[in-house]
Amino acid sequence: MVSFSSFFPFLPLMILTISCTQNPNLLANGDTSLIQKTCQTTKYYDLCISSLQSDSTGPQADTKGLAIILAKLALANATSTNSFLSSNVFVKNPNDTVMKKVLKQCEDRYSAARMSLQNSIQDLESELYDYAYMHVMAASDYANSCRNAFKRNPNLVYPPEIDHREKSLKQFCEVVMEIIDSIEY
Repeated sequence: MVSFSSFFPFLPLMILTISCTQNPNLLANGDTSLIQKTCQTTKYYDLCISSLQSDSTGPQADTKGLAIILAKLALANATSTNSFLSSNVFVKNPNDTVMKKVLKQCEDRYSAARMSLQNSIQDLESELYDYAYMHVMAASDYANSCRNAFKRNPNLVYPPEIDHREKSLKQFCEVVMEIIDSIEY
């Protein structure tokens, strides 16, 4: 049998856990209504909400801050995809120069997407919203150009792993552009 004294040290933690599951906003100091209001204006509401609510700074952020959070998530996606492509995981035959060439083009495009997203974050921080928008749009287009590189080579199949990453990046970019459009300046 478990004694009360061995259970007591865990009692405050259990109460906190129960309280937080009953009221998830208990730990958030900020107002999540701006997140909801902002995400309602976007095409990918669920992506927007889940991304912003999972970031600890989301509830305290203004609209510009919400755009920056999502731009950083898009940047993480582009960086991860760039690294994934550089691993040459899709090269089954070391002599397949066509596949290597196309993957190198994709790697270069995702590197450019990364740079565009880094620029967009700087532009957002400087409140240069038109430039931020332009850089986010470019990042999305760079991801699309990888797909086009595969289309130009009919013997190659666009890998589902890249397709999924491309769609994710484009969705993040779309949400960031929609938020930038909603900023009043």
